Amino acid sequence: MYAVVNSGGKQYKVQQGQVLRIEKIPGDVGNPVTFEQVLMFSDGENVSIGQPSLKDIAVEGHIVEQGKAKKIIVFKYKRRKRYRRKKGHRQEFTAVRIDGIKAKTQKKSETEAKPEAKAKNPETETVAPKTEQTKMAAPDKEASKKAETTVATTNTSKSEQESK
Repeated sequence: MYAVVNSGGKQYKVQQGQVLRIEKIPGDVGNPVTFEQVLMFSDGENVSIGQPSLKDIAVEGHIVEQGKAKKIIVFKYKRRKRYRRKKGHRQEFTAVRIDGIKAKTQKKSETEAKPEAKAKNPETETVAPKTEQTKMAAPDKEASKKAETTVATTNTSKSEQESK
């Protein structure tokens, strides 16, 4: 039995008891980890492929180690320009031991509540049609605001002319 899981932008084929080195995830040694994004599952006879992932399968494990990988050297060089840069890098990782591949269990109350919620959504999502009065009201407000600003500017210009 094996599964293909997605973690840290990479895909890993996992089996029970396997130790897997993945990109660093938060947690201490011994903490449980659950991979819910399972892309493929095989029990030996049947193969299930998710599109994009399987909702009813989860891979469980626990953290064995938090560490850094071996150092790699990053050397930049441009010939005839006297340009050399040497830098080292150690990628952080998390080692996870796979405890098992299990089907997710859903509570009965959750499954019963979901159809009711779906039934309520169409009623709440319906939008009342706009009446002609509401359509006409919006342009009137904008026109009145524009008229007020033009009246205010003409009043100020008249008062300025009178003072001169």
